[in-house]
Amino acid sequence: MRSIWNGSISFGLVTIPVKTYSATDRTSSVSFVRIHEKDGAQIQYRKICELDGKEVPNEEVGKGYQPPGDETIVPITDDDLSRLPMPTAKTLSILSFVDPAEIDPLQMDKAYYLGPNGASAAKPYTLLREALEHHEKVAVGKVAMRGRESPAMLRAHNGAIVMHTLLWPDQIRSADGLAPEDVELRENELTLAETLMDSLGELDPAELHDDYREAVEELVAAKLEGAEPAAPAASDSGAQVIDLTAALEKSVRAARGGGESGAGAESASVTPIQGRKAAKKSEAESRTTKESGTSAKKPAAKRTASATAKKTSAKKTATAAPKTAGGRKKTAESAEKAGGSKSGGSARTASAGAAKKTASKRTAKKATGRKTG
Repeated sequence: MRSIWNGSISFGLVTIPVKTYSATDRTSSVSFVRIHEKDGAQIQYRKICELDGKEVPNEEVGKGYQPPGDETIVPITDDDLSRLPMPTAKTLSILSFVDPAEIDPLQMDKAYYLGPNGASAAKPYTLLREALEHHEKVAVGKVAMRGRESPAMLRAHNGAIVMHTLLWPDQIRSADGLAPEDVELRENELTLAETLMDSLGELDPAELHDDYREAVEELVAAKLEGAEPAAPAASDSGAQVIDLTAALEKSVRAARGGGESGAGAESASVTPIQGRKAAKKSEAESRTTKESGTSAKKPAAKRTASATAKKTSAKKTATAAPKTAGGRKKTAESAEKAGGSKSGGSARTASAGAAKKTASKRTAKKATGRKTG
């Protein structure tokens, strides 16, 4: 690792010589060069003087300062800058030690590793690092690097001291007017949000990947092989108003590894609020329909009961009618039997009378014959 700045840390009466190394590597990020679309040739940028229109070599390029709102440019040389009274030049002066929470992350600019410069710097360097770790504080001071002075913060990290250059307070923009006002949150929504935060657990930085860079690399590899780049999967990025409580509940279930997190699981985006109102309206209409249906069923039940009663009466009447007819039939049969018995008696009486008359005639004839003989 190559040192980019050499200086010292001023810690009271203690001076610690240090070397500065860049703590970040931006070369791995995706970057493109500009080309001429007609022939694919790379476009070059040259330093051209506005007055004579000629290209300016690097050794003739200098510094100038243009006041805000003024077109005048004031030339500034390195000698002018070297004569400026800058006590923090080549020195990081520690002004105080504060809690890490007192430093707004918005102020953090660039990060550098500091290493001891020489054997004599090893002990004071280790002493400062151990004091920062044990006391759980960060050091705040000022440093001048690359022609400008800026606030700086020192903290212990992985056995080394890290320096973060900070922005000045007037370089931080205000967030006034950005946050919504008069928003009411229900207690269960806040509880679900905190539950989701606890359910997501800890994050391993090694699991983070630059998906965009990998996609660009795959695209370039496909073009080099002459293959057709794969079409990206369509993603629904349209914003929509959602039911916050339902979204939180589904997110908690998914974070806990529930059924919502399966391959065929439903996405965490949920029914819009308008849909829920419509659903509530449908439920109300359904209840109204059920109530009206129940009310309709009651008269229908009464009519059915009435009809059933009528049918039952009709059946009873019909049943009674055959019984009555049967009774009448039996009465007629009895009458017929009674009539038949009387007719038969009369007939038998008439026959008996005729027989007596015949017998009387026979007796008279016999008597007459006797007399005649």
